[in-house]
Amino acid sequence: MSEPVLKLENIGRTFSQGQEKVLVLENVALELHPGEIVALLGPSGSGKSTLLQLAGLLEPPTMGSVIIDGIDCSKARDTKRTEVRRDKIGFVYQFHHLLPEFSAVENVMMPNLISGVPKSKAKSHATELLTRMGLEHRLSHRPAKLSGGEQQRVAIARALANNPLILLADEPTGNLDEQTAEMVFQYFLDVTRDRGVAALVATHNTELASRMDRIVRVHDHSLVVD
Repeated sequence: MSEPVLKLENIGRTFSQGQEKVLVLENVALELHPGEIVALLGPSGSGKSTLLQLAGLLEPPTMGSVIIDGIDCSKARDTKRTEVRRDKIGFVYQFHHLLPEFSAVENVMMPNLISGVPKSKAKSHATELLTRMGLEHRLSHRPAKLSGGEQQRVAIARALANNPLILLADEPTGNLDEQTAEMVFQYFLDVTRDRGVAALVATHNTELASRMDRIVRVHDHSLVVD
């Protein structure tokens, strides 16, 4: 088996609440391999979003190591963590967070432009991604002119713009009706598998979870493998 692109070792996270320490996660261990799509299940408030934030280097663990593509990011400087997050991780959220003043193709171009990719190359790449998501006829539309499902497909394309190794998704279809969620999720699966990206997907939808490669659950502050 290939080396994991994401490895969580003995991860713990506590928060301060007044004089008390609130335990959210402890002794979390997880490996994610290239091309593997893993469902992350657990009730609201169980720590799924916190786990994704730790894996995505958006906040540091209280203890343990987050290793991405062989780099122990728990011990890295902020500049290195920012570089790894930019180049190796894509994020998809329940709400699309598209920039309203830009078109679909411009939204998807943005990560490439921030990384210094020439505008013409960024536009070509964004157009390719949106076409793969079935949105070739909506390239010039601003978010307000797109349906909820189209907006979320644009957000998925944007998350893939920098060709990340890892895709972290937090309830990516949670804000959509059942039929639209099914359609968007199928696009998500297809494009992620086509590109060989490793994905960790937090969801409440057990039917969607059953279509991923494996399932892990947050239970009693740790992870249990189904």
